[in-house]
Amino acid sequence: MTLKEAISKKRAGTNRLNKTFACHTPNYSFYKQVMDNSALKQYLENHRRAVQLKQLDILKEIDTICQRNHIDYWLDGGTILGAVRHGGFIPWDDDIDIAMRLEDLPRFVKAARCELPEHLYIQTPDTDPNVRLPIYKVRDTNSFLVEGGDDFARAYGKGLYVDIFPMIPYPSCSKAFIKRITKGYCRANAILSSQHYYSWRSFAEFFYFGLKRACCKWAWNIACLLKNKGEFTSNTLNNNGYGIMHRTDSIFPTNRIKFEDCMFNGPANPDAYLTDLYRNYMQLPPEDKRGGHAVFYAESLK
Repeated sequence: MTLKEAISKKRAGTNRLNKTFACHTPNYSFYKQVMDNSALKQYLENHRRAVQLKQLDILKEIDTICQRNHIDYWLDGGTILGAVRHGGFIPWDDDIDIAMRLEDLPRFVKAARCELPEHLYIQTPDTDPNVRLPIYKVRDTNSFLVEGGDDFARAYGKGLYVDIFPMIPYPSCSKAFIKRITKGYCRANAILSSQHYYSWRSFAEFFYFGLKRACCKWAWNIACLLKNKGEFTSNTLNNNGYGIMHRTDSIFPTNRIKFEDCMFNGPANPDAYLTDLYRNYMQLPPEDKRGGHAVFYAESLK
C-alpha cells in the first residue's frame, strides 16, 4: 500500500519489518527486546488515547487549511477503516492517514507553511532535508514518536504526525501487472532507502535492488504510455507496497464522513475503497495482530 508499510508492516504483522530491520540494523536483538517489554506495552496502552487526540487536532488543522484553500483530500488506510468500522480511531491504532492528489500537494504545502500554527509544520524532503523517505507529514513539535524504521543518525523531526499520501492516475492494466510492478519497485526502493552498513551484502543489494527498481520503473513508464489513465487511482509508485488500485469513481467526488467528533473528507464509496484495501474489512483481526506503528511515543514534551 505505501512505502512506510513496506518498511513497517505493523497492521498485518511484522515479518517484513523484522527481515529488513535485521539486515540493516545491528541492534535488531535490542529492538526485539524493546517490543517484548511488558512495561513498555502498558505505557503505550495508557498513553494511546492522548496520542490519538493530539493527532486528531492535527487533522482538524489540515482540514481547515484544505477547506479554506479548496484543496481536496480524503481519509485513507486505517483512518477511513476506523471511521466506518469504529466511528473514529481503531482502538489500537496510533496514526492518521490521509490521501491527496499529487497535483494538489504543492498548493497544500505552500498553504500549510503559511497557515499552520507554530507548533505544527509540513515535513517533506524539501522542508526537512534529513528526511530519507518521500513521504509528506504534518508534524507536531511538542511531542515525540519512535517507529521501527527511524534513523537517529539523521536529525529530522520525530513528533506526532498525520501522514499525507500522494495519489496519481493509474494506467488501465491488469491488477496482477500493477501488483507485480508496484510491489517490486516499492520493496527495492525501501531497501535502497534504508540505512546500510558497509558489507559485501550491502554492496550486492545496492546493485540487485537498483537494477530491479530501474526495471520496474521502465515497465511502469511503458504501461503509462500505452494504456489510458484515469479509470484507476492509487499511491505514487514508491508508496504502493501492496499493489492496491482504486477505481477513481470510488474516490471522487469526496464526501464528508464522521471521524470521532468531527466531519472530514472521505472517499465517495467507502465500501469499495475499503474492500480494495482490506477485503473483508468489517472483520476484526486476531488479537495478536492488533497493534500500532510506534515503538514509543510521548504526547507532550512540556
